Amino acid sequence: MEWSDLKLFLAIARQGTLGAGARSLGLTQPTMGRRLRALEISLGQTLFQRTADGFVMTDEGAAVFAHAERMEEEALGLERELAGQSRQLSGFLRLSSSEWFGAHVLAPVLAEFSLRYPKIVVELLTDSRLLSLSRREADVVVRIAPFTEPDVISRKLLHIDYRLYIRRGAEHPKAGDGAGARLVTMDEAFGGMPDVTWLARLLPKAEIAMRSNNRDVQATLCRNGAGLAVLPRPLGDSIADIEPVDLGEAPPGRDTWIGYHRDMKRQARLRALLNLVIERLAN
Repeated sequence: MEWSDLKLFLAIARQGTLGAGARSLGLTQPTMGRRLRALEISLGQTLFQRTADGFVMTDEGAAVFAHAERMEEEALGLERELAGQSRQLSGFLRLSSSEWFGAHVLAPVLAEFSLRYPKIVVELLTDSRLLSLSRREADVVVRIAPFTEPDVISRKLLHIDYRLYIRRGAEHPKAGDGAGARLVTMDEAFGGMPDVTWLARLLPKAEIAMRSNNRDVQATLCRNGAGLAVLPRPLGDSIADIEPVDLGEAPPGRDTWIGYHRDMKRQARLRALLNLVIERLAN
């Protein structure tokens, strides 16, 4: 005996006809009739008398109805309890991401998460260092490098497009030249990043004006006229005082990955956070 068959039985008993019961459950009438017959055969009892006015429960059907209603109430109670527990999730989670990604991409999602789960405290660490999940420096890490640790569960979260930006109204450089242009770029420790190499190739005669390992700082320098900057589009497109520069070739984008330690995979608050982040950001 399946609970789904008893739900079907209850629908027929309450609606009085096979067709009305089928519509209440989103089923077809032939499917409803076939499953009712299968239930009656499995019980060895006739549960309804078929009359011109509809389906009338037999004595055996009335006995089943009483038990099925109690089962339904228990099932609904379980659903309500689980839903209530979900809303009452509590505890602490530490996330790690880059500065700009945390501020412009993760923060709106975390605000929504906080409204859904007010008893979960989330700590967001924005740092250029790759924090270790194995050493439990963070519960969830978002980064541009794939995870290779065997005890980490990870997936690609989203691909981020980049653009070259300049202060609005300033003169745009020409691809293959860049003479007279000034650049705001990554610091020397990150000199091998794809966008730095791309800038050197597309604007070989441009000079470095400023360096920073912080994309928000680069964006602010660009907005104030210090020079051109390659920025992730979620950051650059949100700043009103800068505009994109078209050199005929877009800067290389980056894939972003999200990972957590496999020992955490059954933790309810972690699953709730991952589900929302993936729902809002994954592409």
